[in-house]
Amino acid sequence: MRTEPVKSCLPTPEETATAVLQWLANEPEMMSRFLALSGLQVVQLRDAIKDPGFLAGMIDFIMSHEPSLLAFCQGAEWKPEAVTAAWHHYSGPGLDSGQY
Repeated sequence: MRTEPVKSCLPTPEETATAVLQWLANEPEMMSRFLALSGLQVVQLRDAIKDPGFLAGMIDFIMSHEPSLLAFCQGAEWKPEAVTAAWHHYSGPGLDSGQY
């Protein structure tokens, strides 16, 4: 019996980043907070989404506040593991990873 490799059920980091941005766009208070912390204006978002550093910061914004992470996951019906995987992808290895 031949079995196919198991595919990951996690979305790609790009899909996750897109979903986070869409969620923020539908949460005016959260979007305002994110824009204030990032120093960006709404008109700059179109160009910013092409920058992996922006995506890292946006996902870090969600990851740094557990209630926001859980609100996103509940609203988008995603697992926190998907956001964590995208966070690791965009942010690179951290001090706790053993990779320097």
